[in-house]
Amino acid sequence: MGHWLDRNIIEPGKLPLLLALAAFVLTFVITRIITRLIRAGKGPFGNVTAGSVHIHHVVPGVILTVVGGFGAVASGGEGLGSAFAAVLFGIGAGLVLDEFALILHLDDVYWTEAGRKSVEMVVLTAALVGLLLAGFVPFGVNDLSQEELQNRAGAAASIGANFLFALIALSKGKARVAVFGVIIPVVAVIGSLRLARPGSLWARRFYRRRPRARARAILRAYRHDRRWSGPRRAVENWLGGTPDSTPRPLERG
Repeated sequence: MGHWLDRNIIEPGKLPLLLALAAFVLTFVITRIITRLIRAGKGPFGNVTAGSVHIHHVVPGVILTVVGGFGAVASGGEGLGSAFAAVLFGIGAGLVLDEFALILHLDDVYWTEAGRKSVEMVVLTAALVGLLLAGFVPFGVNDLSQEELQNRAGAAASIGANFLFALIALSKGKARVAVFGVIIPVVAVIGSLRLARPGSLWARRFYRRRPRARARAILRAYRHDRRWSGPRRAVENWLGGTPDSTPRPLERG
């Protein structure tokens, strides 16, 4: 284990990234545990207020993210300072993205259906950082040979093609596929070749006069959602808690 850590994490300079990811995931887990206890009225925890103002945990999250980000830049990515800054950044990012839905909607939607966006964003971010930690880099640059990397035109063409596939997948209503396709090009290629989701920009533009393609897209989307919406909802409930039908203000610290 120690040899693997030295060879794959420490020597390539990925230790700060590993620390940031660990701090990010741990912060999210601890935060969700605390907010669930507050919601249930259990434990010693309570909402943080300043007078009549409820201080959401996105506020210290932003502060820690800024401090950790600037600290990482100032440290040059080396030494204990870099590791400490990475931990601060991970903690701050965990607090911020746990309330991503609040920032998106500018409303207290933490325990509503809209609040699921926070859990989705945390899971997506953790997965992408995990891929970076495993050695993947955006646009498949790690798949290019040394000769291709030296040839700027060839490298730019390859990166541009991968980016185009990701954009097509995004226009087809497959946001998650597009994001992962930036890291793993073959994912974007598959997403760009498959049918678009019915309400996507691609479907509105290219399926208007193609009733068969539109019907196939609707049927495929229905089958996909029927198969995966239940398991996905169960996982999201397990991670973030079961949402309410209406917002519940001041339910967490």
